Amino acid sequence: MTGPLGTAPFGTVLTAMATAFAPDGSVDLEATQRIARHLVDHGHDGLVVSGTTGESPTTTKEEDGETLLAVREAVGPDVPLVAGVGTNDTSTSLWLAQQARKNGADGVLLVSPYYSKPGQRGMLQHFRQVVDAAELPVMLYDVPGRTGSTIALETYTEMAAWEQVVAVKDAVGDLARGSRLVELGYAVYSGDDELNLAWLAHGAVGFVSVVGHACGDQLRAMHDAFTGGDVAGAREIYQRLLPAIDAVMGAANYGATTAKAALELLGVLDNRRVRSPLVALDDDEVAALRVGLAASGLL
Repeated sequence: MTGPLGTAPFGTVLTAMATAFAPDGSVDLEATQRIARHLVDHGHDGLVVSGTTGESPTTTKEEDGETLLAVREAVGPDVPLVAGVGTNDTSTSLWLAQQARKNGADGVLLVSPYYSKPGQRGMLQHFRQVVDAAELPVMLYDVPGRTGSTIALETYTEMAAWEQVVAVKDAVGDLARGSRLVELGYAVYSGDDELNLAWLAHGAVGFVSVVGHACGDQLRAMHDAFTGGDVAGAREIYQRLLPAIDAVMGAANYGATTAKAALELLGVLDNRRVRSPLVALDDDEVAALRVGLAASGLL
């Protein structure tokens, strides 16, 4: 692990961006580029491509590679791109990590293996192999609500000696535990929009958001206010965003479904298509989302 404490290796305001689909279900690269440009034009200084909000469990390896190339073309060489390569199959993650490096990623997002629950020794084995294959800086992703397991502090302590593992996207919801990750030297990113402000207070360098599809400028303003010493101003922005956060993250299928509906309401997309087993928001759900976004001043 390299870099001084508090360094943000991939930027400070990132969103795990959605992947757009065409009417026939294929990846719509042009529309995905519109999403990427929208985010960069609204406060983002980094992007996560083909994360789970990008519906990576349903996209092919080849589609992930094409998406990364298209996003790079859309945003240029200076925006850090973190490619999602985490799966519950080590050989697939190895392939994706190597592809990400070849296709111009600046780092990879590596979620702990979901469903399989391999235990800490299995996680370490998986992480070590993928880290070596990537030959890029790595952001670990800890989200036990979706993976079914949590990366132990002892495992983090061992990986702190691995030079390429520089960051953690934390969606565990334990701020005290996250502070210990900061002490270990990791750049911690909030992986939970409801806790974005709290994470900054506990030493996080920034966010990997979902709500950022609709409020990138506000997240940028909140981050900059807090780090500039204006805690009251940051809190005011956070409080204004709460209706939007509730609307995007409170739905039963929050993530890609609400992100795409928000992008449709904002005019970035002309549809809200997702791949099965996800189901697009119905009209009543979109109406509720509209109310939340409007209450936060985003529409």
